Amino acid sequence: MESVDFSSLHKLIGFEIGNEKLLLEAFTHRSAVNEFSQLKVHNERLEFLGDAVLELIATEFLFETFDSPEGELTSLRSALVKGEHLATIARKLHLGSYLLLSKGEERSGGREKDYLLANLLEAFIGAIYLDRGLEKTQQFIHEWILADLDSIIQSRQHIDAKSEFQELTQGELGVTPHYELISESGLDHEKSFVLAAYLGDQKVGEGSGNSKKQAQINAAADALSHREEWLKRK
Repeated sequence: MESVDFSSLHKLIGFEIGNEKLLLEAFTHRSAVNEFSQLKVHNERLEFLGDAVLELIATEFLFETFDSPEGELTSLRSALVKGEHLATIARKLHLGSYLLLSKGEERSGGREKDYLLANLLEAFIGAIYLDRGLEKTQQFIHEWILADLDSIIQSRQHIDAKSEFQELTQGELGVTPHYELISESGLDHEKSFVLAAYLGDQKVGEGSGNSKKQAQINAAADALSHREEWLKRK
């Protein structure tokens, strides 16, 4: 395994993470530890830390910026920290090119998987926090993640498909949708779920995701794409 040169990444973000061991840990996927003897620790602990730091900084920012009810703030925060958005930011930072993976994970396209990139960004945030402290972490998160808030609001990305689907069905049909698990697969740390969205006993959508919540959102989005079909039956 060749050493990783992070100089381009440091230049892109405008500062350096001096602890190279910590940085290497942030970019080490679990699969690589099993394959390369020189790698001892994967990035899931840093991911855990980075997730909490990101949520705190995003929450404080939204609290200070908007005089909105808790529910609206929660929706905005969810849009900012959801995996799809974080994966987009990870791609802008080219984080996937530094990720250490097993050969099998590499062949399966691991560098481009949304959930791996989102987890990687959270681990990177954890490394920044431990190495450079809260102020520099806030700077990074504001510049790279929170800066997208205006476009998120304009494109209504903070209103997730599940909420939109429920508002529509309750308003138009007087029915609250429910979801049923169709299948689940994968290892414990890389589960994939398939769920179906139902209106009464009628299946109106299906979606998959690496959590049941994400699979529900995707099932709702699928249902919304066919809204003309089931709205005709009211």
